[in-house]
Amino acid sequence: MKRLFNTRKVNLATLLTFLVSASVILTLLILTISTYHSNKESLMTTYLSLNYSKAEKMSNSVESLFGSMRTNLESTVDFLEEHEEMSDQEIHEQLELLRKSSSYFNSLSWVDETGLVRTISPVSIGLKGTKITSGVTKDVLDAKKPMLTTPYIGPSNRLLVLMSQPIFSKDGTYRGIISGSIYLQEQNALNHILGNDAAEKNGSYYFVVGPEGTLLFHPERKLIGENVYKNPVVQKLTHGKSGMELVTNTKGIPMLAAYSYVPEAGWGVVQQIPYSYVHSLLVDQLQNLLVNVLLPFLILLLLSIFIARKLAKPFIYLADLANRLAEGKDVSQSLKNTLRQSHWNREADLLTKSFAHALELLEKNTEKLTQSALTDSLTGLPNRRKLEEILNTWSSDGRHFSLLVLDIDHFKSINDTYGHQMGDETLKTLAETIQAITRNNDYCFRYGGEEFVLLLDTNAAGAYKVAEKIRQKIEKTMVIPGRTITVSLGISEFPKHTNSVQELFELADKALYESKLGGRNRITISPAPQPEIQYGIYKSN
Repeated sequence: MKRLFNTRKVNLATLLTFLVSASVILTLLILTISTYHSNKESLMTTYLSLNYSKAEKMSNSVESLFGSMRTNLESTVDFLEEHEEMSDQEIHEQLELLRKSSSYFNSLSWVDETGLVRTISPVSIGLKGTKITSGVTKDVLDAKKPMLTTPYIGPSNRLLVLMSQPIFSKDGTYRGIISGSIYLQEQNALNHILGNDAAEKNGSYYFVVGPEGTLLFHPERKLIGENVYKNPVVQKLTHGKSGMELVTNTKGIPMLAAYSYVPEAGWGVVQQIPYSYVHSLLVDQLQNLLVNVLLPFLILLLLSIFIARKLAKPFIYLADLANRLAEGKDVSQSLKNTLRQSHWNREADLLTKSFAHALELLEKNTEKLTQSALTDSLTGLPNRRKLEEILNTWSSDGRHFSLLVLDIDHFKSINDTYGHQMGDETLKTLAETIQAITRNNDYCFRYGGEEFVLLLDTNAAGAYKVAEKIRQKIEKTMVIPGRTITVSLGISEFPKHTNSVQELFELADKALYESKLGGRNRITISPAPQPEIQYGIYKSN
C-alpha cells in the first residue's frame, strides 16, 4: 500500500474535489443532526409548556369549583342553623333545591349526630332511614368539622368524594352533617368541567388523580377508580408537587407530561401527549428540511467541484486555514489580511470574503464567551480569573497600586435570617455602591462569596480614602428594610509593601482579618501603621 502511494500521485484538483464534496456532505449531515436536536428540544419544550398551561388551568378550575361547592354548602348550613325548627321534609326540600339549582353534587344528605340518614336528595338513592355505623361517612360524622374525603366506595356502591359541613343548633348542640356527594363515574359539575376536550386527536389527554394515586377522572371512564401510583408523575403529585417532564407511563409509553397540584382537594391534574406524536412532527420537519435543502446543497456541491478544479490554489489556502481553526490554532493577522484581498475570480472572491466574515463572527463569539467566563453572573463584576489577569499585568508593568480586600460583616446571618435571595440582593447593592465610588481607572472584582477585591491606581493612603468612602456609604445604606450592613476592609500596596503578587494579596487578607478581629466595620492597612503617616485602623463610633 505504501509503495502504491509512492508511485501513484493524487491529482490536486481531484483531491480538492473530494475534499469539497466531503465538506458539503458533512455540512449537510451536521445541519441535519443539529436541526434534529434543536427542533427536538424546541418541540418538547413547547408541548411541555402547553401541557403545563392546560394542567394548571384545569387545576385552577377544579380549585375554584370546590371553593364554590364549599360556599354553597356553608350557605345551606347557615340557613338551616338559623331555621332549626324546620322539619325533615322542609330540609329535604332545601337540599333538593340546592342540588337542582347548582348541579354541583350528585346527591345531598343530612346525617344526624347518631348516624341516621334523616333525608337525602334524590330519594331514589334509597338510603333515607339508614343508620351509618362505620366507614368513611362515620369518620366524617365523628370529626365534627368541614371535610373533603378521599375517593371511596359509598353506601350506594358508587365511587364518590364526600364534601361535608357540620350543622349545630343555636345552643351549640351538634346535629350532624350536611354532605354533598360527587359521583366520579357519573355526570356532575366536576365531570362537566373536566370532560371538555379531555382527549384530542393527536393523542393528548388529561386525567385527575386523588391523594393516593387513584384515577378520579379519565377520558376512558372504565379506568376511573384504578390506582396509578406507579406513574412517577403521580408520585410527585401525591407529594404536592407540580411540574413537567418526559416520563414513561404505567403502560410503558413515553409521554410528555405536565402536572399541577390542587391544594383544596389534594388532587392532581396530569396533561400529557405521547412522545411518538412529537417525534412524528420532528420527522416531518426533517423530511421537509431535506426536501428544501437537498437541491441547493446538490447545486452547491457541483459548483464547489467546478470551482475546486479551476481554483486549486485559493481552496488549498482556505483548507489550510480551516485546518488551523479545527486544531484550535490562532489565525495570524497576515492570514486575515490575505482573506480580505480580492481574487480575480468572482467565485473565489465571494468564498474568501464569506470565510472572512465567518471567522470574524467566530472571533466575536469567542470574545463574548471569554468575557462571560471573566464576569460574575450575579453582580456583573469581573471575577477572580479577571482579577488574576489584571493583577499580573499591573505587577509586570511595574505599576504602583493598592489592593483592597472587602468582606461583608455577619453575612451568614443575613442569609440565615432573610434568605439567600436577600443575600444576593445585598451583594448586588454592595457591588453597585462600590462601582459608584471608584474611578474609571480602578477595578472592582467579586472574589467569592461575600468577599470583594479592588485594584486602585493609587497608594495606600489614597486607597484608605476610597475605602472610607465605601465603608461610610454602605453603613448608611438601608440595604435590608430595617437593617444596615457594615463591611471590613484590608489594604496592601504594591510594590511598597511587597513585590510579590501572592504576598500582596496575603497582606491585604491579613489586614482584613485584623479588621475583623478589631470589631469589624474597620479599615486596616498592612503592614502596621507607620509614624510618618497618620492612618491605620479606623474604628467607627
